[in-house]
Amino acid sequence: MIDLATLNPQQRAAVEHGEGPLLLLAGAGSGKTRVITFRIAWLVQARGVAAEQILAVTFTNKAAREMRERVAELIGSGQARKMTISTFHALCSAILRQHIQRLGYRRNFTIYDAADQLRLVRDLLARHDFAGRGFAAEQILWVISDCKNRLLAPEDFHPAVNDPLQQAAAVIYPDYQQGLRACNAVDFDDLLLLTHRLFLEHEDVLEQCRQRFRHILVDEYQDTNTAQYQLLRLLASHGNLCVVGDDDQSIYGWRGANLGNILDFEKDFPGTRTIRLEQNYRSTGTILEAANAVIRRNSRRKEKALWTAGGAGEPLELIEAPDEEEEARLVAERIQAERYRGRRWREMAILYRTNVQSRPFEEQLRYLDIPYRLVGGQQFFDRKEVKDAVAYLKVLYNPRDEISLLRILNYPRRGIGPTSVEKLIALCNRRDVSLWEVLRDPDEAGLTDQVRGEIALFVRLIDTWRYRFEQADDLQQTVRQLFDELGLEAEIRRTAGSREQGDRRCEFLQDVLNAVGAYQNRETAPSLAGFLEKVSLLDDDRREDEEDAEDAVTLMSLHSSKGLEFPLVFLVGMEEGCLPHRKSVDALEVEGGFDPHLEEERRLCYVGITRAREKLVLTRAASRRKRGRPEMREPSRFLQEIPERLFTGGAVSGPSPEREEEKDRRAKSFFSDIQSLLGD
Repeated sequence: MIDLATLNPQQRAAVEHGEGPLLLLAGAGSGKTRVITFRIAWLVQARGVAAEQILAVTFTNKAAREMRERVAELIGSGQARKMTISTFHALCSAILRQHIQRLGYRRNFTIYDAADQLRLVRDLLARHDFAGRGFAAEQILWVISDCKNRLLAPEDFHPAVNDPLQQAAAVIYPDYQQGLRACNAVDFDDLLLLTHRLFLEHEDVLEQCRQRFRHILVDEYQDTNTAQYQLLRLLASHGNLCVVGDDDQSIYGWRGANLGNILDFEKDFPGTRTIRLEQNYRSTGTILEAANAVIRRNSRRKEKALWTAGGAGEPLELIEAPDEEEEARLVAERIQAERYRGRRWREMAILYRTNVQSRPFEEQLRYLDIPYRLVGGQQFFDRKEVKDAVAYLKVLYNPRDEISLLRILNYPRRGIGPTSVEKLIALCNRRDVSLWEVLRDPDEAGLTDQVRGEIALFVRLIDTWRYRFEQADDLQQTVRQLFDELGLEAEIRRTAGSREQGDRRCEFLQDVLNAVGAYQNRETAPSLAGFLEKVSLLDDDRREDEEDAEDAVTLMSLHSSKGLEFPLVFLVGMEEGCLPHRKSVDALEVEGGFDPHLEEERRLCYVGITRAREKLVLTRAASRRKRGRPEMREPSRFLQEIPERLFTGGAVSGPSPEREEEKDRRAKSFFSDIQSLLGD
């Protein structure tokens, strides 16, 4: 049996809760993951709940893996494997794989990623002659995504009369859905939208899921949107719903998270038992007091206050600089000093409100030869070489995936140019059939004999490899053979600017094979469909183990930092216009006597403060350059909300003569290097 003696009284009460809805208000660093995994184990061991009847949902694949591993440590891997522990999107994808034919789709549907979605929207914008009207595909897609997260189908979306962007999106949205449907494809938001529709239209499917999942646990509940909330309402009609979250860490309103879901939980689920987890196991007392001082200014929140049984720890430190360049230099030098004192690079992090703030810090860290890791760069599966390779696999699984089909039709080059593709698409429209059907019979497209011959070879290649994948015993080996026959590596080297660039880009192709191999080793029955499912649902497939092992300073936005912790945190840019962000300060919308934009900015600041375990350094610049000109900045209101007694007396401010001499020396050295390069 699990040892409940290791839990504090509030944690234990949460674990031993019986039937009925349970709301756990879990403050930052309060051990919520420990509580939720112990509760899962307790349900199985003490209450006799079958492992198959437990559903635990979280927001990232990494969090789901970690939860499963921790549950396995408590009750064994065999029991843990029987449970459904996944993200919302993975859960809905699995349900749709079984039942989507009820909605008129084929089971081998493709999940479009962001790049595929944007390409479809750009095509539709061009088709509707919106070019030149200032509408970006990203903006249109954001409106469509927002509609889906609010469960609005195209026919339910009524755009604002005075909003040209919404008006344009209302025109594109129906055709976008029709385009997805024609390709037997869905996007990420469809996974939720279609599952909700499936439940409403097919009561037997909903009842089957209800009977299967008798106990539902949801982590990070404050981040749920309307679609996720409604799915939970339908699934948890039996009342056994345990949600864990912190309204003070709700920072994703801009992407559809509805703070009201957690604030109104007790009203939406009558008979709810509410337990507050306020004891913090991460940060010092001083850091927690600062966090509490900031967040208590928000009016729309559940009252709670973090505390720790540990000591007060070191005081906060404030670094004030004349501009952003000096701010970055002071931070970099402080990091270097901490290294000399024995602190590892990886124990320190620089957190900022927006990614554009990273530039001066990167420059200063490079100047001092300090290794750093920038979070938020290009993701592996977004690279061209990777997308080209994966597109072949997607077409082999679902030939009706027109986005992927168009991507590979002339890659590597086979003489099917843009003019020929336009003729093929025109024939699709005349016949009202898919591109794959036209490729099988392109005679009426007006193509040359040579192009028709290349198309015939392409169709034969796809048919041959579809059969080979159906018969394959070794998925990785089959993928390798496919890439070899296609000559993808030769094509990459042909288009590379140099041999070194070609070598580097070919490594991405090898990484695809490595990813297939890793998937194959993890699964008992690996398949092409299963691998593509994993790729489509990955939120971040960077090599986490390698990243974790890297001894480097972390640079990341406050949004990216949620869920992480560091011994020493530099929370930079503590000024009006940075944190809180200018858009929030300038926002005019005020609802019910509070400013929702400003309150979310305050929650962002709270998240940043509570990432620090031992030491928190806040920094601000008196001026920042905007369009090349210095602009004076006022201290952040959040900075002023923290009691002065929490700070050390030695705030660093202003440039010294020694610093000015050093800046002049660097400038002269820089221009000397430029002159040498120019041969002057």
